[in-house]
Amino acid sequence: MNKPVLSQERTKYLKKKKRRKQMIRFCQIAVLVIFIAQWEITARLGWIDSFILSQPSRIWQTFLNMAQNDLFLHMGVTVYETLVGFLLGVVFGTLLAIALWWSSFASKVSEPYLVVLNSLPKIALGPVIIVIVGAGTRAIIFMALAISLIVTVLEMLNGFRHTDNEYIRMAATFGANKRQIFTKVVFPYNISTLFNSLKINIGLSLVGVIAGEFLVSKAGLGYLIVYGGQVFKLDLVMASVIILSVVAAVMYEAVALLEKLVLNWYGH
Repeated sequence: MNKPVLSQERTKYLKKKKRRKQMIRFCQIAVLVIFIAQWEITARLGWIDSFILSQPSRIWQTFLNMAQNDLFLHMGVTVYETLVGFLLGVVFGTLLAIALWWSSFASKVSEPYLVVLNSLPKIALGPVIIVIVGAGTRAIIFMALAISLIVTVLEMLNGFRHTDNEYIRMAATFGANKRQIFTKVVFPYNISTLFNSLKINIGLSLVGVIAGEFLVSKAGLGYLIVYGGQVFKLDLVMASVIILSVVAAVMYEAVALLEKLVLNWYGH
């Protein structure tokens, strides 16, 4: 199959776009390298307190020590708790949003309660959650679920309500019932909304898990951070925080990749 011939203007535009993308990536890496170098130099010169703020070389050494012990166990625990809480929050939140879209009466009744629950700092409910579901993994997953559930409901319900009425009227004109309108028009129209919600919730679920691990856990990155603070091993705290950042970035990129695949499949 012959490749399409591009005009000179188009080729020039694509090259410019590629150069811009490469320049952005280069600047992002340069900012990180300069930050790490400044951190290391100022710590070695004694301009900052390396006991409190640590320094990259000590963090790297701590990371190597952790890798030879239980690092991957702690990472696995945090990732498992996050994914379970995230999936439960998305599934139950989406189902609840569908139910509220279906019944405008129930939606109106629940609206003020959803607003209040969304404003409520769920971490404050930690002791209550522990009493209800018990101390351990279930309490941590429940914390992640509590944080992501209401956000999913509000995001998806708002998206369902703002579906283009022209599409809905056209489907109704062809005799589609409410279930068909939802499955053929409303839900596909809000695929982007769903993934926006997923991108927000993966971070919120991780926040819920770390908060839960602060309160009650024997493993996980949150546990390592608390333990490091209690025994004044601040290198361990900083190393755990950096690992946590990497885990959060990987999860976010996984959701973004899934979004790209699904949107291509739906032809958005």
